[in-house]
Amino acid sequence: MSTSAEQVEAFAPPARVTAPPRLTERHPALYPLAVRVHQLRRRVAWATSGATWASDREDEALPARVKRHRSLLLRELAGADMRLQHSKVTNLRLAAARVDGLLVRPGETFSFNRVVGSCTRRKGYVDGMRLSNGEAHAGVGGGICQLANLLHWMFLHSPLTVVERSEHSFDPFPDNGRVLPWGVGCSIVYNYVDLVVRNDTDRTLQILVHVGDRHLEGDLRADAPPPHTYRVSARDEQFLRHEGRVFRRNEIWRTLIDRRSGDVADEELVKQNCALLTYVPQGVEVLDV
Repeated sequence: MSTSAEQVEAFAPPARVTAPPRLTERHPALYPLAVRVHQLRRRVAWATSGATWASDREDEALPARVKRHRSLLLRELAGADMRLQHSKVTNLRLAAARVDGLLVRPGETFSFNRVVGSCTRRKGYVDGMRLSNGEAHAGVGGGICQLANLLHWMFLHSPLTVVERSEHSFDPFPDNGRVLPWGVGCSIVYNYVDLVVRNDTDRTLQILVHVGDRHLEGDLRADAPPPHTYRVSARDEQFLRHEGRVFRRNEIWRTLIDRRSGDVADEELVKQNCALLTYVPQGVEVLDV
């Protein structure tokens, strides 16, 4: 089936999968050097940004709930090693402990990488599942992206301003038991691929996270209820075949609802997503563009 001219115009494969191979892909020996360069740039940016970084903690929960969410720790993913998923739980416990109780006061900025830090064996992290170019590999600290995903979902349901968030350029797994819309996840690489939010409000927010028996559980709190509640949804979901490859695209929209009246106060486009599938989609229409 062919698609419309409007769909063709709107479709743009992600630059990451359409650009020529990077220098480090042509010469893998240069990859460690490139990583160190990126990390140095980030450290310089941290030092010169002028941001006030969130660092204070409070054990007692703030009174107002903004958003609560939990995600299943172990999922059956085609082609994924379940051993790595079990190891991921160890990594999530360590990373969640670094974030739990953190306060983001008015004017402060939260950086996932600054708070969690580098995930090394010396700190107790083990091999978990990491995604690279759409493929699952074992890597120290693998799986902590699940914590970033949960935080980002809660942040989208709050007045916090998302300053930085990077997504995967590939969609590696079919929607087997997916709870959240596709396209709201995060990619984390210490320290130069980050999740960063800023508190531009007059309220203090608090992040509570912990690993339960079956779920990673999160609770975003505030010292006073914000004026709006939020509804986040995916729109215009499509699977598109382009030059023999299948891409997935959608839009993530956020609706602001007045807490007192229940009326829609505003609606905003959060993100346009497009990623290359690394699996054969089943039971969905694929349009040729």
